[in-house]
Amino acid sequence: MPSTEFGYPDMAARTAELDKGDGEKMVLNVGPSHPSTHGVLRILMELDGEVITRAEPDIGYLHRGDEKIAENLTYTQFIPYTDRLDYLSPLANNVAYVMAVEKLLGIQDQLTPRCQHIRVMCCELARISSHLVGVGCFGMDVGALTVFLYAFNQREAIYNLCEALSGARFTASYTRVGGVSRDLPQGWLDGVEKFIPECWQAVDEVDKLLSRNRIFIDRTRDVGVISREEAIQFGLTGPNLRGSGVDFDLRKRHPYLCYPELEFETVAGSRGDCYDRFQVRMEEIRQSLKILKQCCRRMPGGAVNVEAPKIMLPEKKKVLGKMEELIHQFMLVTEGFDAPPGEVYFEAENPKGQLGFYLCSRGGGVPYRLKIRSPSFANLSILPKLLPGHLLADITAILGSLDFVMGECDR
Repeated sequence: MPSTEFGYPDMAARTAELDKGDGEKMVLNVGPSHPSTHGVLRILMELDGEVITRAEPDIGYLHRGDEKIAENLTYTQFIPYTDRLDYLSPLANNVAYVMAVEKLLGIQDQLTPRCQHIRVMCCELARISSHLVGVGCFGMDVGALTVFLYAFNQREAIYNLCEALSGARFTASYTRVGGVSRDLPQGWLDGVEKFIPECWQAVDEVDKLLSRNRIFIDRTRDVGVISREEAIQFGLTGPNLRGSGVDFDLRKRHPYLCYPELEFETVAGSRGDCYDRFQVRMEEIRQSLKILKQCCRRMPGGAVNVEAPKIMLPEKKKVLGKMEELIHQFMLVTEGFDAPPGEVYFEAENPKGQLGFYLCSRGGGVPYRLKIRSPSFANLSILPKLLPGHLLADITAILGSLDFVMGECDR
């Protein structure tokens, strides 16, 4: 039977087709309601004993039509929807989207130094938070519950910082086109500096618990091997690409914000197995902590938003005191700013990989078309190639090492 990349349109018919085999193979559904699938992912598998002979992912259970919703909202109104894409790193999603809009408006180079540093800190906090969840759940999938507790304790500390910054712990919606919703609260940088050594110590503890653990190594070493060529061919990005030895990071290759001014290293593996992908995420947490420390020490003063009255909302005290400012705010909130016609694409290095936004504008305050390049969708495309030949028990290790999230996969 010919292999297909993402299954048949009618999966019920496909199941029936597999059942017509020679009787020696079994068809098994993994998910969509199973903790090891990290969301509503269904995998239709054909087994020869405990060995996987065919695997076809079935996605779409979490589809919400974000791209079509964007065509009926102003550019600013769509920001909260980006929180719900990779809901483990909402601050980073905000930044990637608004930078695409700023590219359309032609104001990316006008961002203030303070705004750039704040956004970088948001992105790196999101990366640490996402990797902590990835590593914690990965450890739990292969039987290491203690790692999960260490990781989620530090994740809670990050949520406390997010709450102090934006007023929300989870879906922050903190970034705005042209800047951020508000400046840093008093004492916030001190809180980040206190968090850095605590998180570093927790990561070292996780390293001790897993990196030389005989059971963990046996479950992950030489399991789910993705070669350098396969990673590139299937469009993998982020830690899954770098775990296969491809030294590619948008923060280095196509830098944005103030990343060129900061010192950090790109982390890459060599074997491309589950263990390498785990080690890449562990070291990326340390590199993100280094970036946070640099931003805290060199945080510039000044404004956090660009000087663009036709884009930015006026100050609240002026709105309450002047009719012109009140009318100005009313027009921006109800109709949005007037974007020029054109097409742009911008992608950022998110925790799961490269998150890209394509915007097509015909003028006005609402995008004509918006398309999202979600890294989890591309990363999952390799499953039909990757899973066959492995044991059924290897699925939890492989899926955990890929660290995907179905919110952005289905969109």
